[in-house]
Amino acid sequence: MNYTDIQSKNEKELLEMLKSKKIEVFTLKAKQRTMQLTNTSELRVAKKDIAKINTALSALRK
Repeated sequence: MNYTDIQSKNEKELLEMLKSKKIEVFTLKAKQRTMQLTNTSELRVAKKDIAKINTALSALRK
């Protein structure tokens, strides 16, 4: 997910994306604890996506 893709979205869409990414991180952490997660980089990518969405939200609110 690129930041330029996120910039074009409105606040409602960003909040929905943020919620889904947080759920994804939760499930990935659960899979990691139970040794079911084979690709651990997915967790890092999801966290970075959350940071990008939060950055876009703060820029939109200013």
